[in-house]
Amino acid sequence: MSLRAWLPWLFLLAALGGAGAARADTTCTTTTPVTLAFGNITNAAGTPTTSTTTFKISCSTAGLSLLATASVRACVGLGTGSTGATLSPLRQMTNATSDPMSYQLYTSAAMSTIWGLTPGTSPAPLVVDLNYSVPLLGGSGEATVVIYGRVPASQTLSSGSYSSAFTLANVRLEYAFNEVLLGTASAPALCTTSSGVSGHKTATGGFPFTVTANVLPQCSTYVTTDMDFGSNPGAIAANIDRTSTIGLTCLNRTAYTIALDNGLYPSGTVRRMRHATDPTWFIPYELYSDSNRSQRWGSTANVDRVSGTGTGSAQQLTVYGRAPASTGPVAAGSYSDQIKVTITY
Repeated sequence: MSLRAWLPWLFLLAALGGAGAARADTTCTTTTPVTLAFGNITNAAGTPTTSTTTFKISCSTAGLSLLATASVRACVGLGTGSTGATLSPLRQMTNATSDPMSYQLYTSAAMSTIWGLTPGTSPAPLVVDLNYSVPLLGGSGEATVVIYGRVPASQTLSSGSYSSAFTLANVRLEYAFNEVLLGTASAPALCTTSSGVSGHKTATGGFPFTVTANVLPQCSTYVTTDMDFGSNPGAIAANIDRTSTIGLTCLNRTAYTIALDNGLYPSGTVRRMRHATDPTWFIPYELYSDSNRSQRWGSTANVDRVSGTGTGSAQQLTVYGRAPASTGPVAAGSYSDQIKVTITY
């Protein structure tokens, strides 16, 4: 073979063998996680609640190469979220009235390492390494990332829907990469520098997601007292006014309504007490929600039920009763009625 025939091959080998850095570029992108939903959280729950969500990091290297690899070190950062101020010891999400719920995000299922935002700080972001082949026309690699979340037990909570959004600077992807035209690329020591590597990039807002939880309304500890109109000699000459109470304890922010039915012996909408031994005798009476006894307390929604909002502590409502003056004789004896109390929340 002549010298002229060898020269093109010598130049090609020199070009391949003498190039340590790639003539290519690497770009990493992320998919969008689904909502990290904790579901229903019980006030003062005895055990923590956990949840997860996932997304993917994909890196691709395009350009001229030959039997080469690319190596990427990515730092995946999570900030405080839209409703929090601190990463540690706990993040916070809030409901519509800004009541807080503590939670935390972790880098592993052991939930021992808090997931941070900025490399070089504590808590630190998650580090993900990708190594993949880059054939002649380019190559790519992919990794699945899991976000582990936990709501601690024994929290005093208010009812409502809680959330915190991770967008913009609260989700951060910073990565460094090495590329070669031939052989194996060395792994970057850090994700934060362009020194000693083929390239370095930072992106924010690429994998937005929301953390959510719900605290259901709750009422309990119901206590009622009887209403005693006392004794009256003969016919009722003037109104007899008495009171009783309804007590309950509802979770803070729990909206509730209290309905009173018409009792066991109504005549239309008029409540009546019946004679203990002679069922033909009745004494009418009425129940009200105000001390002026002008607002009848009944069981029709949006009309005469009584509404309230829980505070997390015991609440007591007064029932105002009136037995009006009778229009005729009243048989001697004991009279009584029974009212059903319905609490809706």
